[in-house]
Order: sequence, then C-alpha cells, then structure tokens
Amino acid sequence: MIDRRRVLERWRRLDVTVRDLPFGVLLLVASLLPQLRGQGTEIGGLPTRPADALAGVAAVLQSVPLAVRRRWTLVCLALVSLGFALDQLRGYHLFAGAALPIVLINAGNHQEKYRRATQVAATLAYVAMAVGLNARGGDETLVEYLTFYLILALAWGIGAWMRSARAAEADRRARVAEDARNAERTRIARELHDVVTHHVTAMVVQSEAARYLTAAPDRLDETLAAVSDTGRRAITDLRHLLDLLNPDHGTAEPRTPPVGRVLTLVEQTRRAGQPVEFTEEGTPAAATGSSDLVAYRVVQEALTNALKYDHGGRTSVLVRHGEREITVEVGTDGSGTAAASPGGSGRGLAGLRERVDVLGGEFSADRAKDGGFVVRARIPGGSGINGSGGSSGGSTS
Repeated sequence: MIDRRRVLERWRRLDVTVRDLPFGVLLLVASLLPQLRGQGTEIGGLPTRPADALAGVAAVLQSVPLAVRRRWTLVCLALVSLGFALDQLRGYHLFAGAALPIVLINAGNHQEKYRRATQVAATLAYVAMAVGLNARGGDETLVEYLTFYLILALAWGIGAWMRSARAAEADRRARVAEDARNAERTRIARELHDVVTHHVTAMVVQSEAARYLTAAPDRLDETLAAVSDTGRRAITDLRHLLDLLNPDHGTAEPRTPPVGRVLTLVEQTRRAGQPVEFTEEGTPAAATGSSDLVAYRVVQEALTNALKYDHGGRTSVLVRHGEREITVEVGTDGSGTAAASPGGSGRGLAGLRERVDVLGGEFSADRAKDGGFVVRARIPGGSGINGSGGSSGGSTS
C-alpha cells in the first residue's frame, strides 16, 4: 500500500521547477487535442484558423514557461504574453490561452522587483495587441477590450492581495516570535534575579558578620563555612538555570523546585544570622504545575528582603497547602537593621506580582505597624490533599 504522507514529502522536496512543470505540460497536451481545438480564450473576434507550425509555437510559449513561473516570474510572464499575443493575432484560440490569468496572478504574488514597470509594460503590450487585432479585421468594441483588460487586471490584483496577506502573516509570526523571545528574556531575568540576589545577599550578610568574629575562631569558621556553602548553592542554581537555556538540555533534574525545599531555604537564611520561624500546613501535591515554583520564589524573595532591610529581626514564614491553592505569608517584626543591606531595585517584588497574577492569584507586600513588612501570596493550583495541619518550625537567636 502506498504511503501517501511519504509520497507528499518526497514531492515537496523536489525542485519548484519540477513541481510546476506538470501543469504546463497538461495545458500543452490539452491544446493539441482535436476536441479542444478553437475552444480557448478569444479576444478580437478573429475567425478561428486551422493549426499550423506557429500554432505549436504559440502553444509551447503559453504552457512550458509555467514551469519557471515562481523561479523566473518576469520571464514566464513575458513568454506567456508573447505566446498569447501570437495565439490571438493568428486566430488559433488555443486552450493554452488560459495560462495568461494564471501567470498574472503568479506575477502579482511573487514578482519582487519592477512591479510598477511590469504593470506599465503589460498595459502597453495589451494596447499594441488590441491595435493589431483591429488592423487584422477584429470586430471587438472598445468596451469589450476594456472589459477583458479589467479581467486581466483583476488577476494581477488577486496575486497582489495574496502577496499582502502573506506579508501580513509573516509580520504577525515575526511579532509573535519577538513577543515569545521577550517573554523568555523576562523569565530568565526573573530567574537570575531570584537566584543571584538571594545567594549574594546571604553571602554579603555572612561576610559582614565575619568581620566581627575574629576573636571567636569557632564562630568565624562556622560563618565562613556558611559563606562557602551559600556560594556553592549559588553556583549549582546558576548551572541548572544555564542548562535550561541549552537546546540539547533534557535530562537534568526537574526545573521546578518543590515547596519542600523552602525548609532548606529557611535554614540557609538562619545561617546568615536571621531568626526565622517556619510553619508548613497541609500536604504538598505530587504535581502542582508552576504554582510550587512561584511559592518558592515568593519565600526566597521575601527572605532576601528580610536579610537586606530587617537583618536580625524576627521573621516568620508560613506555607499553607490548600485543596486548590497555596498560601504563602512571610513577615518581619522590624527589630533588625538595614546596615548590611546592599540595596535593591524593587524588581523582585514586581516580578513576583506578575508571576502570581499570571496564575490568577493575589499578591501583596505591605509595611507593618511595627516597622517590619508582610508579604502575602495566594497561588491557585495547590494540593488536592489536605494535610492534617502538621507543621515544622524553628528559630535562632
């Protein structure tokens, strides 16, 4: 049994000239059939005459050039027009005359250069043919000549419309591709911001603390070990993010960090000198789409801001897994200091708001009355299993 799909694929791989040739051959064969003799296009009113050698030339000129109608558009139009003029002036009225509107549609669609000049030249050639037909005894009226001219102009116009539609579609696809690239750049920028800002902030805070621990070698060694561990985590996260940009990437660990890794994030923040109380309620779902990643990033950005602007202040982290959403709340009590803060641009919170909004959730970041801040997020798509309210928590002084 013939595989139709494979045949079509092989046909599409052929040169465009080879694919366009069969239609021209079909017109040529039809023009040679006795049953279709004199049944072609007729303009000028000349009587049909028997076929001779010039009839064969006219048939070939109007049919064979169709093979190059997309490769050499102007050449094809010139040859077919010449064959059509010979056909009409000699009164053969060949079936191949049907090729003229076809090549005009093709020219309007594919002709790249000299489009205006081509239209003028074609109009002058048509006028010359009309004068020649009248000189040879044609009985067409001016209105009939104009009507046929308008038909030919309509054929060109159809091709021009196809060209415009194709260009508009190409522009639309280019805009879609550019929007996709911009969205991907924005996503990558957010990922880099979340990863780099958190780890670097923790390292800066830990390094600042190490300056005052020279008299306590054990604590100094512990702090420097925390800096080293944070740096290794930053390198690991960056490598993972860069792997995702590799088109050959496909077997690395899952891209979305589970909410369970929030505890690791909390421990890292504690080691940077931030007392954090962590509570997790409910049971995370096995698969939550991108909601768990967004929840993780909310906690990460909020803890980064706690290190920057309320370093040493008591911080609470609550992650609640509901049936259809994940709720995150991170707050500080304002008792810390911003002295060790490397500053920020506000891009992190703005990016989080956009991420949560995309999922149809709610996000807020407000100042508390005691001088601290509270970040809240409700992210649709949470666990489908309610936990029993089990929680884990801890704090450091």
